[in-house]
Amino acid sequence: MSSISMTWKKALLNESATIKDAIKCLDQAAMKIALVVNSELKLTGTISDGDIRRGLLRGLNMDSPIGLVLHGNPFVVNPEINRETVLQLMKANKIQQIPVVDHEGHVLGLHLWDDVCLPKARSNTMIIMAGGKGTRLRPYTENCPKPMLPVAGRPMLEHIIERAVHNGFNHFILAVHYLGHMVEEYFGDGKKFNVSIEYLREQAPLGTAGALSLLEQKPTEPIVVTNGDVLTDLNYAELLDFHLMHQASATMAVRTHEWQHPFGVVQTKGVDITGFEEKPISRTHINAGVYVLDPISLDSLDNACHCDMPTLFERLQLKGLRTVAYPMHEPWLDVGRPADYESAQRSAE
Repeated sequence: MSSISMTWKKALLNESATIKDAIKCLDQAAMKIALVVNSELKLTGTISDGDIRRGLLRGLNMDSPIGLVLHGNPFVVNPEINRETVLQLMKANKIQQIPVVDHEGHVLGLHLWDDVCLPKARSNTMIIMAGGKGTRLRPYTENCPKPMLPVAGRPMLEHIIERAVHNGFNHFILAVHYLGHMVEEYFGDGKKFNVSIEYLREQAPLGTAGALSLLEQKPTEPIVVTNGDVLTDLNYAELLDFHLMHQASATMAVRTHEWQHPFGVVQTKGVDITGFEEKPISRTHINAGVYVLDPISLDSLDNACHCDMPTLFERLQLKGLRTVAYPMHEPWLDVGRPADYESAQRSAE
């Protein structure tokens, strides 16, 4: 464990802030906690990534005040507590951050678990759907499969694998079809990337879930599945842990999408006008293209038959199996059109 963090002030957040401000604070501080303080720097509570996700699931939005997701009675210690005691408290309470406050509640620092250590190794397999034709991305994809399009000098697929490795994953299966030989020639068995890579070879496009029916052996533990054109800072290990915690048959990462109506809306009941709403904003959850599937979910696939992920989720629901949503706020880009690809290239500069 580290000593009191010298950069703890990056985690400070005024109690009048919004959820959007909290997300920015969490991302910039990179300490997995925001310390909410009043004008006198007295700690009024903390906010974690989980607090924000639960708030988004309840229907809150980016402009909602942080008081609606605030953990108002956080675990704290005084500055006299020694390092060994802090470590024992973290282990006993299963927490990775403990704010340091004086007897009046002023924030003096933050104890952090050592995030520099290697990530927990995950034995779970990650399957990446890399077989699509990418017709909407032409002319870029005329002679190159979409997941192999370069971003910052390396294929998108390599960025996805690299991030998963950083999250503790080592075994990958790539589902290939269109110009699949280019993927196999570049990645091989994965040894040059210090990972293990195998392939599912589609004879015809099978959709975002259908390729899973080609697995020779049914997995014995949950698998992480992602589209090969989704670039995101999502922590795949945390997504897996969320899936396990909720004992789901399938988990779908979702993002909040906002759309503002271009006109004022007139509310009616019959011919009577009951109210007005000026250019209302509609908020919905959209599929982010990243999933965790329990082995039992694969029983709902027909061998070598086309199936998209939403269809698989519907089949699981009809069987009474639990499917859950993992609300994400991390940077995310579905590289489906030329404008998306150009945006990915700009963001990598």
